[in-house]
Amino acid sequence: MGHSTDQDLETKDVDITSVSSSRRQPENLRYVHKVGLPQKQNLLKEFKATVKETFFADDPLRPFKDQPRSRKFILGLQAVFPILEWGRDYNLTKFKGDLIAGLTIASLCIPQDIGYAKLANLDPQYGLYSSFVPPLIYAFMGSSRDIAIGPVAVVSLLLGTLLQAEFDPVKNAVEYRRLAFTATFFAGITQATLGFFRLGFLIEFLSHAAIVGFMGGAAITIALQQLKGFLGIKKFTKKTDIVSVMRSVWGSVHHGWNWQTIVIGAAFLGFLLFAKYIGKKKKKFFWVPAIAPLISVILSTFFVYITHAEKDGVQIVRHIKKGINPSSVNEIYFTGEYLAKGFRIGVVAGMIALTEAIAIGRTFASMKDYQLDGNKEMVALGAMNIVGSMTSCYVATGSFSRSAVNYMAGCHTAVSNIVMSAVVLLTLELITPLFKYTPNAILASIIISAVISLIDVEAAILIWKIDKFDFIACMGAFIGVIFASVEIGLLIAVSISLAKILLQVTRPRTAILGNLPRTAIYRNIQQYPDATKIPGVLIVRVDSAIYFSNSNYIKERILRWLTDEEEQSKAKNLPRIQFLIVEMSPVTDIDTGGIHALEELYRNLQKRDVQFRIPYEPDDLPQLVLANPGQVVIEKLHASKFADLIGQDKIFLTVADAIQTSEGRVAGIGGIARDFRGCILCGGSPLVGEAVAVRCAFHRAKALGWRDALVESDSLSLVNSISGNANLVHWEVRDIRVVLAEELEFLIVHTQRWANVYAHRFAAYGVSLGDSSGFDLVYLPPWDCRHILAQRRTTHP
Repeated sequence: MGHSTDQDLETKDVDITSVSSSRRQPENLRYVHKVGLPQKQNLLKEFKATVKETFFADDPLRPFKDQPRSRKFILGLQAVFPILEWGRDYNLTKFKGDLIAGLTIASLCIPQDIGYAKLANLDPQYGLYSSFVPPLIYAFMGSSRDIAIGPVAVVSLLLGTLLQAEFDPVKNAVEYRRLAFTATFFAGITQATLGFFRLGFLIEFLSHAAIVGFMGGAAITIALQQLKGFLGIKKFTKKTDIVSVMRSVWGSVHHGWNWQTIVIGAAFLGFLLFAKYIGKKKKKFFWVPAIAPLISVILSTFFVYITHAEKDGVQIVRHIKKGINPSSVNEIYFTGEYLAKGFRIGVVAGMIALTEAIAIGRTFASMKDYQLDGNKEMVALGAMNIVGSMTSCYVATGSFSRSAVNYMAGCHTAVSNIVMSAVVLLTLELITPLFKYTPNAILASIIISAVISLIDVEAAILIWKIDKFDFIACMGAFIGVIFASVEIGLLIAVSISLAKILLQVTRPRTAILGNLPRTAIYRNIQQYPDATKIPGVLIVRVDSAIYFSNSNYIKERILRWLTDEEEQSKAKNLPRIQFLIVEMSPVTDIDTGGIHALEELYRNLQKRDVQFRIPYEPDDLPQLVLANPGQVVIEKLHASKFADLIGQDKIFLTVADAIQTSEGRVAGIGGIARDFRGCILCGGSPLVGEAVAVRCAFHRAKALGWRDALVESDSLSLVNSISGNANLVHWEVRDIRVVLAEELEFLIVHTQRWANVYAHRFAAYGVSLGDSSGFDLVYLPPWDCRHILAQRRTTHP
């Protein structure tokens, strides 16, 4: 009596009689599908397909197909200037929303820009310049409807920190400013290049967790830098780490602090935080925190003007240059030693600005349910910074606080940026002299209240819950910014992000799979404790592409699992591992190093009895089987001849198919009924022992959760007894009938095989493999089991 699962019957055996509760015939067993080999493409077509999938996954040229030349020209203009596309449907209703939004964000940006310019160690007007020209360019070229353009705190701090390492902003003000314009120019070049060549995926190397940590650390660093203006300190450190800043703050506590400045700053900081609280609690009052900074500037400026507080040591803005942006083309370093320095600073600032803008744009695009073209955004951001560098602007990008206000104010299109730019223009032409008496403490309070929102504690907690390694990246960037410098923190963030990528590539996840009860599904046994291993079979899933960098680890991990499983099988008297099935559906690609590792794995299995001193016979060594390799993988397996090495019949579409065919060779639950002494149970006749064996086989199939089970018996009388109403062998037949009634896919057939005959012949002399508690199922070797039977004959004559 033997067993197989979902297998094709060998019809060469004589006299097959079957009975099944489902009344199905053996020839209707499930068909085993084979893995398809795609047609070969020529090298040029394959290269074009790879390039298209890598760089043009969104198929940007689709609208141009089958269009006349004039229409293609219009579509090309609309691709470069999206305003030409959505502008046709623009109406008065949309303009009303954009007008209100533009005026609201203008009231927020004007005081912020003055403060951010000081953060970058530039004169106040350069912050206003950067909210005039760049938003105009972006309005015509950007694809986001909600993003508000201008200077931001993090980029201003980063730029100021990197620039002052080259020039003193006070002693070398002209060279400092020229280097700032040069860095802005190359920031724009970097952004536009990434977008034009569709290389935006490069910014993804800075993980979300690293960005959260970097932004939080930068926010604290920015707030600490504002203590100079908030406390009225005149001599302040140029370093940005928390130790140096706090040493400078406490070192000037007795002679450097100004109590009038502290009162003004603290009072208006409390007002700004209260306004933010109101706006957060009640969404309809979103305009309160938006207009609060401008109100603070007006009130504090009026207070200083009427009290002449500047005479008591309150530091004020003093002079802001009147007029629109002057040209700065001639101030950019296109040659000389500072060209390389400007390029280096520009690339770093440009990447950070780009990362922040794309994140903001995608956030609000998802909230309004429209698509944001990341590559168009990069080109637009790059173009506005290139033009900005030539019109006395420094690096501008999307501001989260202004964009949030823009969204809440009901903007419909990028026209809100045009409105904001127009207000800034009027400010530059008419109002800048009025900012003369604005206290620096107010600008410090505005910046502190703005950067508080960059500290996302909830996001950090969520990162901790989801991924501890991500949390390490987050805290590494955070600590690096606070205790070292902004550039060191950025370097740590990028390094940890790359380290995580390398770790995931070189140490991919692998899992042992088991069968879910009553299904043909195989899943991770750690995730699904109910999943059962198949005796004699080890199923391993590899959850990544197999490259030279991880191939050796994957091979060694599989061999280690194989050794562990063999030791466990030996300890539990289970069949030895005869099939190693590698589930390859998650394997998206494989290179020559990966194929070489599979070849080594195959050769290792062939020599396993020598290496591990496991008593395998030559025909009984573990066989390597692959399940569901993808298109790219199967092509390379055939090209490398590895498929021929292991055999075409060892590659299957699913794990279930592999198990089905493998169990045709490894008698999955073939067994003999034994009593507690290890002898065959004969009862009054051999028929009783055969009935017990069949019953145990069916119950073991149920215990393993098999959906289909085929039990073969060489007792025609037993098969006829089960199919008829006679009760020749007492209650065993009744129990078998119950199982067949419950399990519609279970089947018993009669067949004569020499393996069954010899199994019964030598069972009386077999080794005791049962337990003393009663009947047990003894696993048989494969159908070709002559060497095992020979061992039994030798051991037990």
